Amino acid sequence: MRIITFGTFDLFHIGHLNIIKRCKEYDGDGNENYLIVGVSSDKLNYDKKQRYPIISEDQRLEIVKNLKQVDEVFIEESLEQKLEYCLKYKADLLIMGDDHLGRFDFLKDSNIDVVYLPRTNDISTTDIINKIKK
Repeated sequence: MRIITFGTFDLFHIGHLNIIKRCKEYDGDGNENYLIVGVSSDKLNYDKKQRYPIISEDQRLEIVKNLKQVDEVFIEESLEQKLEYCLKYKADLLIMGDDHLGRFDFLKDSNIDVVYLPRTNDISTTDIINKIKK
């Protein structure tokens, strides 16, 4: 199965690794999934959060690209292009964190399944940034 997921992956932490591992292993039918990861651009992050990531998009892309679970990686330029990305990369399934619950259900109209997985408890990039500031 071809699975696609998206994220910023700033200050890479165990929550990021958990979602990527769960995407790669999703389904549990013994077949290995092909995992495509869209890494949000610096500009996209600024547009949605009014701050740039701590780690540059080139470095975040390189980190994600070198994870053994990841088969293909690209820069995500726009939140509004999820369908286009799914079609371009021939994704069968979009997996996102449950903080986006229902947001991408419209993809089902294009025969792309959507699953929302629980986030890892007690870890987030925002929490890490706040700890550093203190």
